[in-house]
Amino acid sequence: MHDFRRDAAGHGFRKNGVGHHFRTGRWNARAGARKWYPTPLFRGYLPLFLVALLAGCSALTRESPVRQTFLLETPALTPVARSRPGALRVGNVNVAAPFRGKPFVYRMSDLRFETDFYVEFLVPPASMLTEQTARALDRAKPFARISGPGATADAEWVLDGFVSALYADAREAGKPAAELAITYYLTSAGGSEQTPIWSHEYRQHVPMRDNTATAYAEALNKAFADVVAELARDLAAVQLPKG
Repeated sequence: MHDFRRDAAGHGFRKNGVGHHFRTGRWNARAGARKWYPTPLFRGYLPLFLVALLAGCSALTRESPVRQTFLLETPALTPVARSRPGALRVGNVNVAAPFRGKPFVYRMSDLRFETDFYVEFLVPPASMLTEQTARALDRAKPFARISGPGATADAEWVLDGFVSALYADAREAGKPAAELAITYYLTSAGGSEQTPIWSHEYRQHVPMRDNTATAYAEALNKAFADVVAELARDLAAVQLPKG
């Protein structure tokens, strides 16, 4: 049988000093110290509070992904055996819409492509390939004079291009490769019609040493070097109409 007493305020407490407050919640007092017990409502919200606290700490300590940027190098081409007279201006190398952005594109299946926001070219591919084509041809010298887009020097011929493939091919498991396809068009700078007098598509499929972004950039750089090396030889040998 419990021995209860009441204090001056009418609050019940046990004889041994362990009491219970009937109005404001539960507490236990022994040797003058109170011990608080959580109410059912608090116990219900406590797990949610802990989850939110842990999520906040995780968000503060999680490292953000590091963005990687790449830029193709200008191929170190050997000059052609004999440069043809005249001047060539490199116009614009346009890129098909699926590959026009800076993020790297990965082909996962025949119909599925993916991009990686954290791995990209330093500049848009069209600008990069236009500039690198002009620089590579300036080294190879298929024409006596080579100028880039926007140059004010007169040129008899204009070279433009269109990129129809620019991606890392991951369709075959364990055998990733860089895929690059560019068609170049040669037109007369002074002609009223812009019908190309010569065009050719160059396609390269270069295996990657592994499936990393760096390996893709290296393989793509080799693919582009092979393309412009062949382009320089073709331009030096193409039969041009006489003025």
